[in-house]
Amino acid sequence: MEEESMEEEGGGGGCEAMMDDQNHNNWGAGGYGRHLLGSAAPLGDRLLRGPAGSPAGPLLPSEPEANGVLRGCDPAGAAGKGGAGAIAAAININASTSKFLMNVITVEDYKSTYWPKLDSAIDQLLTQSPGDYIPISYEQIYSCVYKCVCQQHSEQMYSDLIKKITNHLERVSKELQASPPDLYIERFNVALGQYMGALQSIVPLFIYMNKFYIETKLNRDLKDDLIKLFTEHVAEKHIYNLMPLLLEAQSTPFQITPSTMANIVKGLYTLRPEWVQMAPALFSKFIPNILPPAVESELQEYAAQDQKLQRDLMQNGFTRGDQSRKRAGEELTYS
Repeated sequence: MEEESMEEEGGGGGCEAMMDDQNHNNWGAGGYGRHLLGSAAPLGDRLLRGPAGSPAGPLLPSEPEANGVLRGCDPAGAAGKGGAGAIAAAININASTSKFLMNVITVEDYKSTYWPKLDSAIDQLLTQSPGDYIPISYEQIYSCVYKCVCQQHSEQMYSDLIKKITNHLERVSKELQASPPDLYIERFNVALGQYMGALQSIVPLFIYMNKFYIETKLNRDLKDDLIKLFTEHVAEKHIYNLMPLLLEAQSTPFQITPSTMANIVKGLYTLRPEWVQMAPALFSKFIPNILPPAVESELQEYAAQDQKLQRDLMQNGFTRGDQSRKRAGEELTYS
């Protein structure tokens, strides 16, 4: 009875909020989970920010120990300093830790319960169209990742994530290969935009794995790794088919929309800047400072290019600026 009383007295401090039951189901008891949903800040910012009134700095657990217990749990800090308080806090922490260790997430639990939830959510994020509503709980998915990191499943979870996204990108690449030339550019643009949009949700959801496994043990970053996957499995396989079509579209004004051309060129530059060398003039229209500064000896060539552009515009129904202004003046006169 005395031990139970001590547990009740010291129940609010230390790691109790993160170790309350077998799977951290009350991991947000200290306010962390409520803050996650209550803030209007972007997802990535909310995941790293502590509860209101907490000291400045991210509320992140220390790196997990091999047995699944988080470092940085200070028994004395749980109930304040002092003899009786310190003893009560130590008993409380030990009881919580024992309960936590008796109910660890096994490899089988991870495979049968936790990863299937993550797998389904990733599927939806990778295949959503812009503006679609995705019926998933971001809090639940983030909590799954958090628990798996605390229970030492980071390596397996990272491997599963990379395999999942790689398989998706290989399917995307095959679909692009089957596209007819007149749809090839537009479909590549959709695939690129859809993937980059998905990363804006996937990366924050796996922020704990990134923080305590990828950055710490692999010395890399999750977003960089996932962008590299698209480069290797999609862009590199299609760049030599895509670039001639882009150059042809550039020479035929309005064959594709300017926004599509801009998205693809900027995206290719983000994936691999050295691809600029394949078509410097094309990239220079959308990426600043690609070409060397203009020199006086090439002014005539610049003028010839400008005249050609004007002829192309007129052939497609656009009139020169002075003619437009003249007609506008005539309309004002007659009115």
